Amino acid sequence: MKLKLSRPVCVFDLETTGLDVGKDRIVELAVIKLMPDGERIEKQACFNPEMPIAPEATAVHGITDEMVKDKPTFRQISKSLLAFLQDCDFIGYNCIRFDVPILIEEFYRAGLPHPFTNANVIDAYRIFCKKEERTLAAALKFYCKEELKGAHSAHADTNATLQVILGQLEYYEDLGKEVMGLSDYCREEGFVDYNRKIICKEGEYLYNFGKHKGKRILDEPGYAEWMLKGDFPEDTKAHLRRIIEEALQGKK
Repeated sequence: MKLKLSRPVCVFDLETTGLDVGKDRIVELAVIKLMPDGERIEKQACFNPEMPIAPEATAVHGITDEMVKDKPTFRQISKSLLAFLQDCDFIGYNCIRFDVPILIEEFYRAGLPHPFTNANVIDAYRIFCKKEERTLAAALKFYCKEELKGAHSAHADTNATLQVILGQLEYYEDLGKEVMGLSDYCREEGFVDYNRKIICKEGEYLYNFGKHKGKRILDEPGYAEWMLKGDFPEDTKAHLRRIIEEALQGKK
């Protein structure tokens, strides 16, 4: 084990009904949980997403509506999954922009807290882009000299991601082996929410999209109200509420 672990780290991958973080659902989840003592625990599950799977998504991962119609919903296993993921750090491939926020949304829908609040998140894709800029298959071939078989199945991609991150640690000695340091390396400075709608610059919260991009949230409160009423991810809304609440408390 080349990673120095002070607590468990979960390597994970998702397959979904589509690419809209706010609307689409998870249909498959695979996790490899690495314990500080070297134990390795693997879990894999398929879910009934309670909505149609987009044909474009099925064309990628091969999962159809018929295959998951009798599977449990995410809500039905959410408590046990949260217990498994709680107090862990995380590793994924391109997970910061997609897998993490869509998993957060699923926990919100289930009425539960999500496990990322105080977690370190390592994104092998971010490291790869900063160092080489390739796909997961190319990353596996580059770092591990292996061909990716069964691409776009959560189980195959999860195992490939773990092999890639371990290969990166060996290839780039300057990365170090501490989870927190790797998480900091992957983090994009300034972004407040995982969906990149809010950014913080010099202590000010700004909109990062739309007609008010670059403006202070507190200078355009109507835009925040529109977002809170609109079809935006719950993670973004939660941060908006916090920012507004902190501002109101500061005025008292």
